Amino acid sequence: MISPILGNIYLHYVLDLWFDRVVRKQCRGQAYIVRYADDFVCCFQYKDDAQAFYQALIQRLKIFNLEVAEDKTKIIPFGRFAERNCKSNGEGKPPTFDFLGFTHYCSKSQTGKFRVKIKSSSKKMRAKLKEWLKANRTTDIHEVKRRLDRSLVGYYNYYCVTDNIKHVNNFKDKVKVFLIKYQF
Repeated sequence: MISPILGNIYLHYVLDLWFDRVVRKQCRGQAYIVRYADDFVCCFQYKDDAQAFYQALIQRLKIFNLEVAEDKTKIIPFGRFAERNCKSNGEGKPPTFDFLGFTHYCSKSQTGKFRVKIKSSSKKMRAKLKEWLKANRTTDIHEVKRRLDRSLVGYYNYYCVTDNIKHVNNFKDKVKVFLIKYQF
């Protein structure tokens, strides 16, 4: 159990303080970092600041024998002006990104102002459910139902946030169909 704690302390010095004391001061515009355990998202006002940070990050992590997960790392246009910039480049809607089980996307409020909205990352939940059911397929059916009910309560408590109720209800409907199909 101490490993996550040590990991957080380590990354606090390797990443968080470095970002605040060095990176942010070198940027032309605004720069922010949001980190939870070993997952983080950085936001930059200017693309060249993001690109410079990415190169510096690779070098910084190398010093501490760490590396960037390149399959999970990308620089994307995101924010208030992303849609306008993407349309002018012929790209359509701005890309989305997944963080902490949610897909984050650019949208507008009811009054037409820019807002970051979130929805459940469906591929992650579907994979977890499939894996869990596979691992428990020989377990007593009543025990599976009890554990599934408990897991679903946790899922609903975590994912029932503003803008995501529709996606949670959609997931609930899929679970109901699954339970009926397999006679739970």
